[in-house]
Amino acid sequence: MSRPVDKHMDFDALRRAMQENYEQPEGPARNARAEQLLGEAEKLDIPLAVIEALGHQLKVYNYSSEKDRMFVPFARLLRMWDERPEDFDEYEVHSLHWVFKWVSSGMLGQPHIPLTSIEKWLGEMEHRYRLAGHSERAVRAAEFTVAREVGDLGRAERAYTAWLAADRDRMADCHACELHDQGGWRAERGADAEALDLWRPVLEGEYTCAHEPHAVLASSLLPLLRLGRTDEARAHHLRGLRLVRSMESMRGAYADHVEFCVLSGNEARALELLAERPSYFTDSGEPRSRMDFLAVVALLADRLTSLGLGTRTVPGPAGRTWTADELAAHARVEALSLAGRFDARNGTTRVSERVRRRMDRQPLVDRLPLGVRAAVRTGVATAPVRSVPVPAPVAGVGPELPALSALLAEARRLSASLRPESVAAWAAVAEAVEVVGAVGEQELTPRDRAEMTDHEAMGLGPEGVELFARAAQLYEDAGDPGEALAARARGAYVLALSGRSEEALAAVSEPYELVLALFAEGATGLRQAASVLVGRARILLHRVHEAAGTNGLTGGSGSGSKASAAAGAAARELLALAGPGAGDDPLVASRAAEAQAMLGELAALSGDAEKAAELLTGASEAFVAAGVPWFAAEYEARLTGLARHLGDAEAAERAARAALEHGAPFMEATGQAQLHLQLAEILGATGRFGPAVDHALEASHWADEGGESATLGAWARHQLGGFLLRRERWAEAAEVLESALSELSADTHGDAAVVQTRWWLGDCLTELGEHREAAEHWLRAADVARRWPEQQDHATLAHLAAEALGQAGLLPDAELAYERAGDLWATLGNVHGLVRSLRARAWLAVRGRAGGGLEDARDAMDAGAPEGVGVDVARELMGRAVVACQAGVSGDGEAARESLVAELAHTHRQFGDLVARSVPDDAEDEAIRALFEEALTHLALAVSGFLSLGEDALHDRTGAQLAAGWLEADLERPEGAAGRARAVVDAYAGAGAGSDEVVVVRLAEAERLLRATGGG
Repeated sequence: MSRPVDKHMDFDALRRAMQENYEQPEGPARNARAEQLLGEAEKLDIPLAVIEALGHQLKVYNYSSEKDRMFVPFARLLRMWDERPEDFDEYEVHSLHWVFKWVSSGMLGQPHIPLTSIEKWLGEMEHRYRLAGHSERAVRAAEFTVAREVGDLGRAERAYTAWLAADRDRMADCHACELHDQGGWRAERGADAEALDLWRPVLEGEYTCAHEPHAVLASSLLPLLRLGRTDEARAHHLRGLRLVRSMESMRGAYADHVEFCVLSGNEARALELLAERPSYFTDSGEPRSRMDFLAVVALLADRLTSLGLGTRTVPGPAGRTWTADELAAHARVEALSLAGRFDARNGTTRVSERVRRRMDRQPLVDRLPLGVRAAVRTGVATAPVRSVPVPAPVAGVGPELPALSALLAEARRLSASLRPESVAAWAAVAEAVEVVGAVGEQELTPRDRAEMTDHEAMGLGPEGVELFARAAQLYEDAGDPGEALAARARGAYVLALSGRSEEALAAVSEPYELVLALFAEGATGLRQAASVLVGRARILLHRVHEAAGTNGLTGGSGSGSKASAAAGAAARELLALAGPGAGDDPLVASRAAEAQAMLGELAALSGDAEKAAELLTGASEAFVAAGVPWFAAEYEARLTGLARHLGDAEAAERAARAALEHGAPFMEATGQAQLHLQLAEILGATGRFGPAVDHALEASHWADEGGESATLGAWARHQLGGFLLRRERWAEAAEVLESALSELSADTHGDAAVVQTRWWLGDCLTELGEHREAAEHWLRAADVARRWPEQQDHATLAHLAAEALGQAGLLPDAELAYERAGDLWATLGNVHGLVRSLRARAWLAVRGRAGGGLEDARDAMDAGAPEGVGVDVARELMGRAVVACQAGVSGDGEAARESLVAELAHTHRQFGDLVARSVPDDAEDEAIRALFEEALTHLALAVSGFLSLGEDALHDRTGAQLAAGWLEADLERPEGAAGRARAVVDAYAGAGAGSDEVVVVRLAEAERLLRATGGG
């Protein structure tokens, strides 16, 4: 709803209203308000008021989705200029000529405006610029844009060269906008690296404007992806999207971000962005950006369809439900229809060709983790999978069916070497058997069927009990009783995993006794015996974990102790059997390594972390030596946690990296997330935030892939945001932390995590100039922290919120927050915090001429009390700060006393500045002198305090000296002023040309003071 218009608005009020409206978010509401204000301007009978209101209307139209409406106010302005140029002041003359550029580019974006009209306006612009004495730089830039639009590359290059050769003047676009267009042209011509070099000053903040670096960040995404600079591309997406998200006029840049997501394997993120801006599908005020947006929508929808998600419901134009394949067809037709209108206007096919190329682009990277959650899931899995080599096809059976004998050979090869892919290889055998059986090939042997069934059971996990029994029978039929017992032992372990530990132990007892007897008689091999023993040891270890609970220890007595002893005996028996005879057999060697790992787990459960780490290290090394490093990954992950517990960061990092190296290709997504997160935390704890960012990114991605977005994923994003913040990547950190905050919960992650996330987010938003939002997060964090027994965080957060509220101009709210913080600091006995809150409240009282925390004073100001009330309140607050410092100085400890002496000196310095600056405009000379004398007293005390602190407070002392010197000069005491200036010069005696900036500034100011007082 728009604001009501003041019936008695004068010109000054109108100007304030226009400025206030311009600061509102882009959109129809702002445009409607501009129309109302034009009506108010017309009532004033002041031509300049109408001119300014028309200019305001033109600006808000230009930066909105209603860009097509700016031509009417411009035509009216131009007519008024032609009829009565004397009605325009200097600023409005400049503005009128400036917006010629907007009109020419705006016409290009409207396909109903003929090209002849655009060329006519371009000529009009050139003529009027020449009459006004402006450079042709802006004209040539506009001509370049027209030539580029229609595909006249020769003219475009000539205009481009002339543009860069012409002098910059007041009519030239800002540096940031010019560099954006220049870089865009180089990227379009295939010179991505040159484009990024041109954009660098904008990206680094050297040149900025209201819409830059917003647009450059968006334009840089594809060039960065094409060059393989994916880390920069990710950073530019997170930073740039934050800038354009609320700006209605930047639909084209928003489309660039959607496109980036599609081409980097982030289709779910792209769908979220579509859902955020439903009006972008239909807003028709700027056909060009709508065309670009719809082209990207078609790209995304086609991509989803190619991934088998064509029937997935997706965001689309309002009024109906859309599937991906329906949206793809609709968006393609609409985009090409708009492109056809532009081509018909331009007399070329350039626009349609460009749109088709954009809609048909292929992904540039398979997967680029962004670190933000994707609430909309596409269902596209990206976990790495080791594929099974496919043998040659069976002749006459079809080109897709490999030979059964070849499949069997491959499956046996993989299972003999204990490859994780062996289960899938035997599944391929089973699939082929069904087809081969139909064409009459010889049936499998009992041994073949036994191994096939055994591996099928392995793939089923707890559901494989019956199949293990079937496999055991088939091994018996094949004449291998030892392997039959091993299959029964595997089935027994599955019972334990299903929560039936006692039943499992009973089930493994007979295979255990029988296999030892067979092995002693030489009737079975070491492999089979070790497999039965490892099954029994696993069951016993599982009982230990059940007895200990998820986090507890077994203790020294009771059922837990007995279970631990039995498991330890079983592990040692396995090690004694398999260790000496492992040789080159990877299975036997892996059994021995697992026995050692079991002993390590038992040591950890008993509380002997050092022994556990030693045993797990040995087990991991044994797995690697046996040629089965993928089995080491599980224990290296546990070793990571143990090493962290022991404070051995180097060992923890080494173990985590080894676990990822050995296990990542075969690990579940959640396991990958946990390992990456552990490694990120290890790196972050040692200050290596760059690598920590990389692993936290991976952790957040794999957590999402594993369905743990709201749990492990939220924690990974929390950590990632903290690491980005420590690298001062504020915008990226803010995006990630906001994403984390949507899923972090006190119940799952603890309220400390929620508070820390809001704390970090407030830090980021402050750096980004979003002070009101920062204050909100700090206040919400403070409301949680106030329930904690320790109140230090509560006080700090309240203080930070107060600072942000003051920066946002919300002075009464800031004062209340400072008052809350001050009370907390006082309760905590923190004199520094209390004093700083009092000083801040004093300055707020002067800024607002309100009570600064004292209700009576605020009420008086609300009732129209004189401005001196605020100064009196400020003086009283500063006085309280001085008293608090003085009381603290007498406390214990030399370091504490020195710190408070410095705080007292700073307080006197600020007290003096405040009094000196509070002189009313209409004060009499005698009153001014009295205030300056009071201020000088405080500054002298500040100088004395800093002097007592020696060289550590040198700069603070000289700053206070110079402030006092200027007051002496104002009080007509040139000798005193000159003496203070000389004291500053003497303080820096011997400082050379390489002195720091403060020294240079202080000496320059001292020289000015000496010249002003005739003392030098």
